[in-house]
Amino acid sequence: MMSKSKNNTLIEVQNLKVHFPVSVGNIFKRRIGDIKAVDGISFYIKRGETLGLVGETGSGKTTTGNAILQLEPPTGGKIFFEGEDITGIGKKEIRKLRRRMQMIFQDPFSSLDPRMKVVDIIGEPIVVHNMAGSRAEYRDRTAELLRVVGLDPSMGDRYPHEFSGGQRQRIGVARALAVRPSFIVCDEPVSALDVSIQAQIINLLEELQEQFNLTYLFIAHDLAVVRHISDRIAVMYLGKLAEIASRIELYHNPLHPYTRALLSAVPIPNPTVEAQREHIILKGEVPSPLHPPQGCHFHPRCESAMEDCFIHEPEMKEISPGHFVTCLRY
Repeated sequence: MMSKSKNNTLIEVQNLKVHFPVSVGNIFKRRIGDIKAVDGISFYIKRGETLGLVGETGSGKTTTGNAILQLEPPTGGKIFFEGEDITGIGKKEIRKLRRRMQMIFQDPFSSLDPRMKVVDIIGEPIVVHNMAGSRAEYRDRTAELLRVVGLDPSMGDRYPHEFSGGQRQRIGVARALAVRPSFIVCDEPVSALDVSIQAQIINLLEELQEQFNLTYLFIAHDLAVVRHISDRIAVMYLGKLAEIASRIELYHNPLHPYTRALLSAVPIPNPTVEAQREHIILKGEVPSPLHPPQGCHFHPRCESAMEDCFIHEPEMKEISPGHFVTCLRY
């Protein structure tokens, strides 16, 4: 699946696969198969936009983000950043790439070193990439980063345990911004936070995106959060992409049965509407990525499955401009 405007595309993923070998035996190991965490997906992200990537736990969302950042080596496919193929590049090239691509981690409690002061956590990328010519410049830069994410620079001499969960995530955001990246993978950045704090972090990310012209891959399982921040949304199931569309199109015209089931689980504030609308309950469990079903991966849980769904694997098709779905019914 290609972008309509190549010049405006920051990230392009072509047939990406990330498989993890599974072996048995303590001494004489024998390979029995592969966990197909990501199994041949293609998408693009335009400059300055947010692509939301949603799906159940174990669908391959985080592995996709890690592969783009070269934290996980792809088994197959290609990844392009600013038109350059970065698949399988060397360590020196990856280090240079880190200045332009960063990540905000899911857990603000475990992603910050408890033995380091906040100013040093934020400033570490600046030191690694030699982005400050003097100690004074270093202090000014870290103080500005704290201000940008809504924290007082005087807090820089404290340790992570002295902050709340929301404040820690702001520190994580500041660390990601330290090297002035153009692309950030947000790996469920609000799922570990209280609902009241989630909105603050989402609003902060939107403000920073506008201020610094950032591009996000926003990974989440909460469709309400994704709807708020994303321009387009990609739905992932068992290593495959089920559907990609603009935020408005996906919520008003979901085509894939899995997308419709996910949306039916999102509560609506209006009690009357909530009581009348259809709730789709998926049967069974998510199959193992070690032994995915033949044909369509979703057919064991799909009430609309046809005979062909058990045999043939569907390809992603563009049903309307910008709206792609992977389903044999289209």
